Amino acid sequence: MKKTLLILSASLLFILGGCTSEKNATESSKKQSDELVVATSGTLFPSSYYNDKNELTGYDIEVTKEIGKRLNKKVTFKEFNVDGMLSAVQTNKADVAANDFSINKKREQKFSLSEPIKYSFGSMVVRKEDNSGIASLDDIKGKKAAGEASTTYMKIAESLGATLVNYDNATNDQYMTDLVKGRTDVILNDYYLQKIAVAALPDMPVKILEDVYFNPSSSGLVINKDNTALKKDIDSAISDMKKDGTLAKIATSFYGEDISKKPSVTISKTIEVE
Repeated sequence: MKKTLLILSASLLFILGGCTSEKNATESSKKQSDELVVATSGTLFPSSYYNDKNELTGYDIEVTKEIGKRLNKKVTFKEFNVDGMLSAVQTNKADVAANDFSINKKREQKFSLSEPIKYSFGSMVVRKEDNSGIASLDDIKGKKAAGEASTTYMKIAESLGATLVNYDNATNDQYMTDLVKGRTDVILNDYYLQKIAVAALPDMPVKILEDVYFNPSSSGLVINKDNTALKKDIDSAISDMKKDGTLAKIATSFYGEDISKKPSVTISKTIEVE
């Protein structure tokens, strides 16, 4: 009799445990379907930053908000530096990372990248008075290049022989101030980001070095490689936004032009980095 009771108890525990697991799985699935957790920086103007009302906004921010609406998801933002954003996606602390992430082969080995939401190319910000002694990409050798560690642009600077000066989630005025004071010599980054940053700080005697452009690029949202369903949904939403003009409208509101289409510029050089 005791043996029978033990068997029944074990069976009951198995059934109850199974119900609990199913309930947890259902709740987890429901949570995942109802919320889109987005990792971003909040310091990268005009992709992800705080406006005068202390509201988080920017091109990538508003694009992900629109995607959330189309997927019927509540969008929640969490702020990290670059490495923290990618780690958050890898460990499922965030569903996606949205911070002007370039689409490249190495990144695609670890993550899924959405359909491009932006097309651009690389440029250099230098001191206005002397171009920081730079007239071509070859002149970067020996110069002090400013940027956030591990980014593609810092890897390009390193490959060109620059001395790297690393910053952690710094704002544009910090970068520009150090450049003007000679603590650094050059900032390599996305052309449109640099164009907006320079225009936003008109008192800073800096400029984009004209006609020295490199590495045509595209950027999108970073997604965990295992989350194929989410990637499919996001790509579908982006495709619809391109078709109905919503993406172009958001792009123009932040960049003054439609950066969701490929630009027509002369590229000096393409530099491969890992």
